[in-house]
Amino acid sequence: MTNAKLGEALRLLGLDHAAGQVYLALLELAPAPLTAIGAAAGLDDGDLASAYRVLVDAGLASAADGDADVVAPVPPTAGLEILARHRAAEVEESRIAVGGAFESFRRQRLAAYNDDLVEVVTGDAIGPRIRHAWASAREQIRQLESPPYFDVPSATDDALATLARGVTQRVVYSRESLEHPGRLKDAIEPCINAGEQARVLPSVPVKLVIIDEAYALVSLSIKEADVHNTMLVVQPCGLLSALIALFEQSWQNALPFHGSTALRGGLAPADRRLLWLLAGGAGDDTIARELGISRRTLFRRLQMLMARLGAANRFQMALQAQRAGWL
Repeated sequence: MTNAKLGEALRLLGLDHAAGQVYLALLELAPAPLTAIGAAAGLDDGDLASAYRVLVDAGLASAADGDADVVAPVPPTAGLEILARHRAAEVEESRIAVGGAFESFRRQRLAAYNDDLVEVVTGDAIGPRIRHAWASAREQIRQLESPPYFDVPSATDDALATLARGVTQRVVYSRESLEHPGRLKDAIEPCINAGEQARVLPSVPVKLVIIDEAYALVSLSIKEADVHNTMLVVQPCGLLSALIALFEQSWQNALPFHGSTALRGGLAPADRRLLWLLAGGAGDDTIARELGISRRTLFRRLQMLMARLGAANRFQMALQAQRAGWL
């Protein structure tokens, strides 16, 4: 690593320029008298003492072999960990300070203007705004999902990355989502397998994404008119509270769409997927297409599952599958 890059790395960890120069000199000359280190760093006695004390306090330097006049760098692992934690704490404090300052500004200067509570996003600005929303989530994302879809090529990757960060995702899918070509296999199932909590309704009242308790994205898609290029961003207000309540009511009314991915009672993965689709309200043609089988094969599998569960019809089969822990 060049001196310039190392100096920048030390600066990012919170060490000032003088301390960085002393550390570089230590790496080149140590063990050596502190006066020689100061001469190489170009510092007078006062600045040298201050910079060296910073390195000692950070766990990056100390006296060599018990000789207070001879100094050397020390293994930096513990010191770097402490510096990194301090730096992270400073960044978090700065984030809170800036966010608090804006909230104060918004309450004092913007409260009288409704336009600041609901922002309209259109066209090409929608994709980046959606990506930013996923990246900004800290605790939970709640979503009502239905076609038509705005084309965001990285949407599934963003959702998987959010799940990997430990953010809870609860999604209520409409039946149309399950039947949309390729949506189940390419987008829904990968997220469920990664830990997403999914439920399904015959239809959802609105396309909605709620980020923590901070704001919501509301699509103004109109399927009949093929309009899906406008989105509202709703900031904390009575409308956001109403949207959160709408999601929670939809979640309570929806049916679970996934169970454990582990096999139970010898149930084959394809049969488990069939039951998921059936419980989600998907039609026979959709189920056959998603499983890659013919309708005749589908009916044969359904008959075998009903016989195995002792069910006389599909409704009884769904109930028995739920009791058996297959859904």
